[in-house]
Amino acid sequence: MSDLEQPGPEPGTNLAIANSPEFARLRLSLRRFVFPVTIGFLAWYALYVLLSTYATEWMRTPVFGNVNVALLFGVLQFVSTFGIAWAYSRYADRHLDPAAEAIKADIEAADADVTTDETPKEES
Repeated sequence: MSDLEQPGPEPGTNLAIANSPEFARLRLSLRRFVFPVTIGFLAWYALYVLLSTYATEWMRTPVFGNVNVALLFGVLQFVSTFGIAWAYSRYADRHLDPAAEAIKADIEAADADVTTDETPKEES
């Protein structure tokens, strides 16, 4: 068997998995994190752009030394991006990965059962 012909789930299994309640819960769990965080980040970015466009005098206000509000907001965009990545990693470790591993284990167990059932029995 070549590398391209690795054993895998039976045909139609992917559709059965996609329609399973476990996979639906996994997708819902992902969406519960991704959608609110995405909306929040896009709103935060839009605020930065709008303030940079329409509140230029306020954005020029010095905070300390040569650092003004605009520069501070720009740096906070990077900080929030790394914060979101860190939060997603923690969320995935706690909520998504265990559910995905359980689905994977179920698939592998079902695949092992199918393989065992197809193995010819030796006659004594």
